[in-house]
Amino acid sequence: MREAGPPDGPLLILLHGFPESSRAWRKILRPLGERGFHVIAPDMRGYGSSDVPEGIDAYCLDLLVADVIGLADASGAPTFTLAGHDWGGIVAWAVAARHSDRVHRLVILNAPHPDTMRQEMRRHPAQLLRSWYAGFFQIPRLPERLLSAFGYRALRRSLLQTSRPGSFDPGEIAAYVEEWARPGRLTAMVNYYRALRIPRAPLGRITVPTLILWGMKDRFLGAHLATAAAGMCDDARIVRFAQDTHWLQHENPRQVVVEIAGFAQKAD
Repeated sequence: MREAGPPDGPLLILLHGFPESSRAWRKILRPLGERGFHVIAPDMRGYGSSDVPEGIDAYCLDLLVADVIGLADASGAPTFTLAGHDWGGIVAWAVAARHSDRVHRLVILNAPHPDTMRQEMRRHPAQLLRSWYAGFFQIPRLPERLLSAFGYRALRRSLLQTSRPGSFDPGEIAAYVEEWARPGRLTAMVNYYRALRIPRAPLGRITVPTLILWGMKDRFLGAHLATAAAGMCDDARIVRFAQDTHWLQHENPRQVVVEIAGFAQKAD
């Protein structure tokens, strides 16, 4: 877990995605702390230095939501702003849906509202092709073998070849490789996707004020998903970053900080 800012400042929780860790926020953590927020970026369960529960059921959405609420409770914050990228965004949508009384503001970076995915893939068949890996990850053991082969080459490429040049420096990639190599980590990471097949109730509409930040050159998620997600919100605004990819906070950290801080500081 990484922290920045005054302990008595408004709580801001940052949730990373696949295949990263709290390291994903290193470029914006301190700048947000300098703006007066108490910023906490946890390693989500199974990632980084967090615990690695066994079994697919341990990564169901309800438990991931409970982790976030537990973190806020431990911080003593009755309400907080929540920002999530990729899988962290999926969890953030769910936290806002299930605990709207706790979330002051919601910020989503390139992550679809989970209830919209099936319909959007029917409307936009190209998204089905972009999301092929979610189906592949359902296979037992084989994904872990392929992801770890040749020094985690597939995961390294997933970062380097889908982002703007220079977004990930060699030291950062080496640190991720070290994290992925820890016992049980790859299976835990893939289990997020496997747990998608566990039945759950729809999240429904989001009543929390929401800001959606979207890198328009995302190779994994089409921009139509941002529009569909906003349609699930009572109060949402989309900020589109024309030159940025899925890895928005790495590529345009200054503007991401401006957007998050400005939105989180708004009064109810």
